[in-house]
Amino acid sequence: MFFREALKSGGTLIAIDSRTNQTIGSSRFYGYDKEKSEIETGWTFLSRSHWYDTYNREMKQLMLRHAFRFVNSVILLVGPENLRSKRAVEKIGGVHVGSKPDAGGRDSFVYQITASSYKE
Repeated sequence: MFFREALKSGGTLIAIDSRTNQTIGSSRFYGYDKEKSEIETGWTFLSRSHWYDTYNREMKQLMLRHAFRFVNSVILLVGPENLRSKRAVEKIGGVHVGSKPDAGGRDSFVYQITASSYKE
């Protein structure tokens, strides 16, 4: 159901390992807000075999560069217990700005990266 909804959203991206040409995960854009000039990115899944490489960081950087062509702010939601994701988001410049329920109703930390603060 998760992947069906992701594909239906029109903002889903597939991650392919260019060395093997194998699908290794996905990520997506969600919740575009024209008035705030903001979009959410994330919902990222990677094969466990690719967790400890540069794939997640590279995917996020590509998505941020693309998003900042159109919006001033990118939001990332992270589960409070997901320490790995919190560290990864902070490494790319995410700043914890609050919390809110995610699309599934679970409490999530809200991280924000602005175009003016983003450093590749």
